[in-house]
Amino acid sequence: MAPEDVADAITADVAVVMLTQVDYRTGRMHDMNAVTAQAHAAGAVMLWDLAHSAGALPVDLTGCNAEFAVGCTYKYLNGGPGAPAFIYVRPDVVGAIEPALSGWLGHDAPFAFDLEYRPARDIERMRVVTPPVVQMTALEEALKLWDGVDMDSLRAASIHLCEVFITEVEARCEGLTLASPREAAARGSQVSFAFEHGYAAMQAVIARGVIGDFRAPNLMRFGFTPLYIDAADVRAAVDVIADVVNNRLWDRPEYQARARVT
Repeated sequence: MAPEDVADAITADVAVVMLTQVDYRTGRMHDMNAVTAQAHAAGAVMLWDLAHSAGALPVDLTGCNAEFAVGCTYKYLNGGPGAPAFIYVRPDVVGAIEPALSGWLGHDAPFAFDLEYRPARDIERMRVVTPPVVQMTALEEALKLWDGVDMDSLRAASIHLCEVFITEVEARCEGLTLASPREAAARGSQVSFAFEHGYAAMQAVIARGVIGDFRAPNLMRFGFTPLYIDAADVRAAVDVIADVVNNRLWDRPEYQARARVT
């Protein structure tokens, strides 16, 4: 389903609306408040996937009144590979939620060793297994970087970097077509360009130290993290991309073979 068709699909026979707020391919962003309100008007429950939102833009689950949200911490929140996922349940409904998996740490008193399972009374009931301690420790340290960060300021910086990137690529890179929304308000903190030889080109770009990724069938995707990069970094990255694309550096045998991870 195309993102623009979502609104028409939320009808009275829909029980749960589950959407990724920021599309993983193009970065197109749904209006969280509007979609949640429409879901509720249709009698549906709202579940947001914030994998490409958390740490990239302001998210107000309380304000939009969504019942559920899930996401990952290894992307913009810097947890790294294997970092824990997260789940949100609106406080006024969490006590009525029956988890599909009844893990021992989701028990109201895990060390009571009751014969009957009794879920915890709040969000702790959503726990399943013992937390991955090493990964949680890495995430804890990573999250300290966010102390004092104003998400509105970060969002403004993200938009600026994305705008610089789009302008530079369109001016300097032959054959690349913007696949992300041009309007900043409709876009997350990532920009995708379509290119016929996108996979090979991305491998060549990565080999030169600019890390993006490829999404089938032809998208070269780049994420922007204002806590760590600035406009000079963006322009330096475009130098590499332009060299690879305009000089056909992607047209080498070592960049043609498709790996399992793209």
